Amino acid sequence: MAGAFRSRPDGPNSSVAALFFDLDNTLIETRKADSLACRKLAEELNKEYGVPQDCSNKITASFLKQFRKCPDNVTLSLDSWRTSLWNKALGENYSYLAKQTYERWLYLRYYCLALTPETIAMLRQLKSKYRLGLITNGPSNAQWEKVHKLSLQQYFDIILVSGDLPWEKPSAQIFEEACRYLNVHPENCIMVGDKLETDIQGGIEAGLAGTVWIPLGDSRLTADDPKPNYTIKQVTDLVRLLNKGPDAHEYEDSSSNASDGM
Repeated sequence: MAGAFRSRPDGPNSSVAALFFDLDNTLIETRKADSLACRKLAEELNKEYGVPQDCSNKITASFLKQFRKCPDNVTLSLDSWRTSLWNKALGENYSYLAKQTYERWLYLRYYCLALTPETIAMLRQLKSKYRLGLITNGPSNAQWEKVHKLSLQQYFDIILVSGDLPWEKPSAQIFEEACRYLNVHPENCIMVGDKLETDIQGGIEAGLAGTVWIPLGDSRLTADDPKPNYTIKQVTDLVRLLNKGPDAHEYEDSSSNASDGM
């Protein structure tokens, strides 16, 4: 398969110096993990506190909806904000369970969010060859909590959270900031992420060597969508894609005309 990353004549990826990763739904399956944590918690509310199953399902669904809508509140600590969301979701009958419900949810959330052994092995392997950056949009406190609880600092040479900065993806400036810190040129970097409108569009606008898309669902592109260079099913596929090994034909070359809108 012909490579779609811009490169020098001496090798398909010889000019790639750095890899930038998105966090949520790229390195960690945030939406899937949050849903799973709430399902487990609904079962525990039923078994341990006698909350009727249909009621516990509604409680956790209500919390998750509000949490996704507003994961942080600048006027409150993360603990206080989330406890207040649980207090509201639990309603008058069960609001007395808000503190322990929040604490149990937090444990379950990070149990479900933990990096897989395969992802850890991938990051360690890539770190021996490339400089690695984590570039994530989101509130500072909420995103840094993930970074710390999942011990992500050990894998990355730079971590940028949009909540700490004047820009967020797809602004080219956030990618340029990562490049400046790592002392690399944009044309020597690749962006990997799940969102076309932020990760892929941002990588394109920043003039990166290429972009790799990991769609949450349907991988078909419309004529108006930003065009990633490649589409892969899971983040751990990245190693073989970069190595262009014998299995490289498995990956969709999204830069080809044949894949536009398909």
